[in-house]
Amino acid sequence: MASSSSSEVPVAQAETFPDGTTDHVPMRKRTYDLRKPHITDQPITWTNWWQHVNWLNTYFIIVVPAIGLVASYWVNLQYKTAIFAVLYYFFSGLGITAGYHRLWAHSSYKASLPLKIFLAAGGAASVEGSARWWSSLHRSHHRYTDTEKDPYSVRKGLLYSHLGWMVMKQNPRRIGRTDITDLNDDAVVVWQHRNYLKSVITMALVVPTLICGLGWGDFAGGFVYGGILRIFFVQQATFCVNSLAHWLGDQPFDDRNSPRDHVITALVTLGEGYHNFHHEFPSDFRNAIEWWQYDPTKWFIWTMKQLGLAYNLKTFPQNEIEKGRVQQLQKKLDKQRSTLDWGAPLESLPVVSWDDFVEQSKNGKAWIAVAGVIHDVGNFIADHPGGKALISSAIGKDATAVFNGGVYDHSNGAHNLLSTMRVGVLRGGCEVEIWKRAQSENKDVNAITDSSGQRIVRAGDQITRVGRPIATADAA
Repeated sequence: MASSSSSEVPVAQAETFPDGTTDHVPMRKRTYDLRKPHITDQPITWTNWWQHVNWLNTYFIIVVPAIGLVASYWVNLQYKTAIFAVLYYFFSGLGITAGYHRLWAHSSYKASLPLKIFLAAGGAASVEGSARWWSSLHRSHHRYTDTEKDPYSVRKGLLYSHLGWMVMKQNPRRIGRTDITDLNDDAVVVWQHRNYLKSVITMALVVPTLICGLGWGDFAGGFVYGGILRIFFVQQATFCVNSLAHWLGDQPFDDRNSPRDHVITALVTLGEGYHNFHHEFPSDFRNAIEWWQYDPTKWFIWTMKQLGLAYNLKTFPQNEIEKGRVQQLQKKLDKQRSTLDWGAPLESLPVVSWDDFVEQSKNGKAWIAVAGVIHDVGNFIADHPGGKALISSAIGKDATAVFNGGVYDHSNGAHNLLSTMRVGVLRGGCEVEIWKRAQSENKDVNAITDSSGQRIVRAGDQITRVGRPIATADAA
């Protein structure tokens, strides 16, 4: 970047930095004073609030739809016009989802020249900026998700991520930089960018007006419903990807950032609602990977491939997708596991000799020993399903065999409950000592830990469970 008071960017070339990334500047000459603070760096007051508003975007996104809504009071909606408006909605929507998003922002597939022109025309009909500008910002969104450099971060509020970032000015020097050299080399992208205003007027308003007017004499309906109001619905649907898709739904692949999957968002956005998957695997031409998930954009791209208009459709390896799914499931399990009482860790328990164990039991402690671990069952005697007598007869004794099938082979639930009653470890020669010795010698033992470092205890892994009854002291 130039060190002088102003910086000029040549026509058809974005400002390039040493790392090869490019600034978000139009493909025309722009001059701005680097020493002068941007308006967004100043607090909004009663005297300068109007400077913070992006009036051009506000006019197209809010004022024009309002005019169309008022005009619809006098313009009747004809049946043919309604059908056309819906079809044109899908055409302009696919221009964004299949074109701006998956083709140009993420290069998830390659398109022939006719398909590129079709998608660029549809994108212009949506009135959401040029493919170059839109894709550049979207790459910043992915590279800097949920940070200050994210151009429409949901961390700044749901309303901001949906609409605020468009109607309020943004400091271009705060938006994260991205490499758009491939977009600058795309003739269709460059042409649309240079002729964007003409493209918008033609595709967004003139074409629908002429089709409805020349087709069935409804010029006014084509302009209001096929043009203005259809633009409004397409824009709001697209904005939902920035807002709802980062707020509503599940996170089956990663929860470190805000993107989420939800069928409602998918229905609104032509399949872009499976946003958690998309942020994890952005180069995949699909957003929905299950056959039953709604993703018409995916099927459109697939159809274009069958017609020879699209090729090199990218998909992420299924093995890696499943890894992410399993890891996230494990993370959720670990979080839930951390809220449960698994009993005091063995290494934190005091070591008690057999004589002390017996002595304490005679002096009123309701202690029993199972697999070398001492448990205080005093509060459970009255609730013991087998009756008070059976559990009372084991107090002061080694009940390993009794507990593991000598009298009754206790359930996994019983082992889990018993673990919460741990009070000590017997000294010498018991199974728990063998377990502890194996731990210190790094031998292969069942001591797997979760992501938070806590020991994972699966069914059958409790230290009190042994493979077969062993000879122990008598217990009735």
